Amino acid sequence: MSTPPLGFAPHPRHSPATAAWEPIYSCADGGVYRLGVVIAAQHCNTRGTLHGGVLATLADNACGLTLGLALGAGPKGIFTTSLAIDYVGPGQAGQWLELTPRVVKAGKSSGVVDALITADGEIIARANATFRILG
Repeated sequence: MSTPPLGFAPHPRHSPATAAWEPIYSCADGGVYRLGVVIAAQHCNTRGTLHGGVLATLADNACGLTLGLALGAGPKGIFTTSLAIDYVGPGQAGQWLELTPRVVKAGKSSGVVDALITADGEIIARANATFRILG
């Protein structure tokens, strides 16, 4: 797939850490901040499959942004205290990678979010993230 699915647009937030992976796309609806990319050479390891570090970074971003949506404008900051990824399959160049988070808990001082990660609709990983919320 060379174009993102309907509802996705260029991600408005840019970071030096992810600049080499652009374009990154996002879709914020229903309290979920999904991220996606068309897997390309800059996302892959020497075996030509999606690099686990790219996937982990994008999962961290998608989970944190989704928690931020759930919390609204209240917190002064959110930062990751724990991130775990279960890799269950490879992503290949040309596939649409999509990260779909779900808020498990959004408290006053901490939050927990998990996510399913798919490549062309097939689950390739899941993520679990815990965040500290600064009030």
